[in-house]
Amino acid sequence: MTSALLVIDVQAGVVRPCLDGQRVVDRVDALVGRARAEGVPAVWVQDEQDFAVDTDDWQLAAPLVRDDDEPLVRKKYRDSFADTDLHVVLSELEVSRLVVVGTQTDSCVRTTAQRAASEGFDVTLVEDGHTTTDAEWNGTTIRAADIIAHTNMYWSGLRYPGRRFDVAPAATVPLR
Repeated sequence: MTSALLVIDVQAGVVRPCLDGQRVVDRVDALVGRARAEGVPAVWVQDEQDFAVDTDDWQLAAPLVRDDDEPLVRKKYRDSFADTDLHVVLSELEVSRLVVVGTQTDSCVRTTAQRAASEGFDVTLVEDGHTTTDAEWNGTTIRAADIIAHTNMYWSGLRYPGRRFDVAPAATVPLR
């Protein structure tokens, strides 16, 4: 099984208002370092819908830096596979398992992870490697911490035929 670390929308403008945003960025940065040391490809996704390309808000959140040889997928939808070359990138890398981190938990992270599952990938969601903001629905505020916890719970119980899904903390998540 070949794994890749999928880093979704960890951009300055996205992370800034998120719960524990900088701590999540620091964990993602440590995972990127581990992935590089272990020879696991990092695949970066950046949102172009909400932020103009090359603006400060569009840039990766500090201290993250993408190496020139690491793939960058630019997207306009919550689903990182929709109208992008993500599937081609993963196919060329011969990836069958994704380790997923990023922002926003309840939109881009969950949508992309769910799509990856339906596309036949095994997926590990990094328990403390994704974040979001509070949300409102029909006059009810849903706290970011609850969204994150619910997503971890949901993902830990996901089942597809022949696929493996799990949730693991950044400190111990296997990258291979």
